[in-house]
Amino acid sequence: MTSKVIYKGALRTEARHIHSGNTIITDAPTDNKGKGEAFSPTDLVATALASCMLTIMGIKANEMNINIEGTYAEVKKIMAAGPRRIARIIIVINIPISADEKTKNIFEKAALTCPVDKSLSDSMIRDVKFIWD
Repeated sequence: MTSKVIYKGALRTEARHIHSGNTIITDAPTDNKGKGEAFSPTDLVATALASCMLTIMGIKANEMNINIEGTYAEVKKIMAAGPRRIARIIIVINIPISADEKTKNIFEKAALTCPVDKSLSDSMIRDVKFIWD
């Protein structure tokens, strides 16, 4: 098992990671009858995409003996209706290092082939921008 998710009432869940015991609370967003007091499930999907991209970049950085600590992603999720779904995820990845074009291409390609990205619908638009140094 990967996780156990419990419905806590009032459109809130608590997800517990089985291996570590860490928990995540989700709340329905304010535009869908919730309080918006925590990540919504769709917020987690968008955030997981960015987290996956950074993790894959970190794996590549370790292989290349390059320190990318401090790299961060800013994430924006845009919803659509009919059916309600994530229509677009905008991610800006800021990498605080100087790199040549070959190295930039390696990292960018790695990020864009992360497993979460490959698991999402092709109909969902991904706008990803990389900012170096």
